[in-house]
Amino acid sequence: MKRMLAGLPLVLAAILGAFFLWGLDPERDPNDIPSVLISHPVPEFALDPVPGLDVPGLATADLSGNPGPVVVNVFASWCVPCKAEHAVLSRFVERDGVRLLGINYKDKPEDALRWLAELGNPYSAIGSDLDGRAGIEWGISGVPETFIVGGDGTVLYRYVGPIVGEDAVAKFTLALQQAQGGLS
Repeated sequence: MKRMLAGLPLVLAAILGAFFLWGLDPERDPNDIPSVLISHPVPEFALDPVPGLDVPGLATADLSGNPGPVVVNVFASWCVPCKAEHAVLSRFVERDGVRLLGINYKDKPEDALRWLAELGNPYSAIGSDLDGRAGIEWGISGVPETFIVGGDGTVLYRYVGPIVGEDAVAKFTLALQQAQGGLS
C-alpha cells in the first residue's frame, strides 16, 4: 500500500505531462471546437428585436425556407473581436449579397444601438439575447461565433472567433461557397 502511495505523484506527473504535450501539439487547432449542431436543424428560439433598431428580431422560423444559405453571427458591443470582424461581415453583405442575421448576446440595448450606429448595421434581423438563453441553445463558447445555415434551416458550418485575417476569411469564404453549392 505504501509503495502505491509513493508512486502516485509519479503517475500524476506523467498524466499532467501528457496533457501539457497535447496542448503544445502544433497540429492541434484550439479554435476547432466541434459543434453538435452541424448537420442538424437550428435550435428552437425566438428573440425580440433590439429596442430602438429598425430591424426585426430573430427566431427559428426565420432560418428555414430561404432560397440559399444565411449567416448567423453572435456578437456583442462589449466584444473587442466582434468589432474587428464587423467590417469583414459588412463586406460579405455588400460585395457578395450574403444575408446576415445577428444574435446580440448579453448586451444592453443602448450599447448595441450605439455600436451599430458607429459601425453600421449590415444585419437584416437581430435578436436580443439578454439572458444568454439562445446562446446556450446554439452551443456557443463565447463571442463572436458565426454559423452558416442552409436554406432548409440546417446548420452547415460554425466558425469560432473573429473572422479576421486572410486565413480566417479564406476558410469562411470556402465554407460559404460550399454551402451555396459553388464548390464541393
